Amino acid sequence: MSKILVTGGTGYIGSHTVVALQQAGYEVIIVDNLDNSSIGILDQITSVSGIKPEFHELDLGEEQLVKDFIAAHPEITGVIHFAAHKAVGESVSLPLKYYRNNFFSLLNLLTAFAGRDINFVFSSSCTVYGQPDVLPVTEDAPIKKAESPYGNTKQIAEEILTDIAKVNKNYHIISLRYFNPVGAHASALIGELPIGVPQNLVPFITQSAIGKRGAITVYGDDYNTADGSCVRDYIHVVDLAKAHLAALKYQEDGKMASDYEVFNVGTGTGSSVLQVIAAFEKSTGVKLDYKIGARRGGDIEQVWGDVTKVNSELNWKAELDLDEMMRSAWAWENYIKENPIK
Repeated sequence: MSKILVTGGTGYIGSHTVVALQQAGYEVIIVDNLDNSSIGILDQITSVSGIKPEFHELDLGEEQLVKDFIAAHPEITGVIHFAAHKAVGESVSLPLKYYRNNFFSLLNLLTAFAGRDINFVFSSSCTVYGQPDVLPVTEDAPIKKAESPYGNTKQIAEEILTDIAKVNKNYHIISLRYFNPVGAHASALIGELPIGVPQNLVPFITQSAIGKRGAITVYGDDYNTADGSCVRDYIHVVDLAKAHLAALKYQEDGKMASDYEVFNVGTGTGSSVLQVIAAFEKSTGVKLDYKIGARRGGDIEQVWGDVTKVNSELNWKAELDLDEMMRSAWAWENYIKENPIK
């Protein structure tokens, strides 16, 4: 079975994808600099899958170190590239941090694999669409000016991958444009583990509910949506992990129509921030303390995806609903309260 490199594999989506790969019979090598994750997640992955993945602490921003690492691992046939900064709000405040990390890590990886036949799955984002003119947004929708430096890094990264795939036929590249991953593994042994104050909605909800944080701020209730709060397509992280597995198998089976393809990965349904709060309260029985605040820079009013292409071509479909997303996220929060991960 193929050996797959997962960059950022101790992170939130990465750890769930590592488990999915292991359960499908793949050998996994994780590379992570632990900038926004914990080494303790390796033991958690092992507890879920029964297999301890190979791990290397490595900063993908260091070009020579990346070249040396890849040269030492000729058995790698596929890469799933997660390693990137991903908080929209922080990217507005610290744009250079995002440009430096998100571009250098990608470029150094691609350079290191030059001349080798490689399946490459890129962690992209629905932020590449900006605020769409038509919803649900399809993969053919125009790419608008990014609303944030984070979104801009994903747009430019996709342009880089498109250009490379045109001239280097050794690369077989899929960009998965995620919507909003939430929830945790059914075992409650892995989940989202933000360092410091969470930048995303659901971990802030669970931390507020368990007493780690104060009131939740809903950033704006005057958007042109049903209840005035922003709308997103929330997807369970386990479903998202399985989408990476489906993309990799699609590449391995030689089904790609071209050397670069993109797929939306979501549920195809939008939920507002206030609806997510209501779903958490309903599914857990826990009442949340929240307040309405001003709009936040970089936020898009509403976006959800047309998932027809990923359903039909990758034979993948989201299976877990919003209530399960909230229940599993809450189970994970309670687990780490009793079992802090170092």
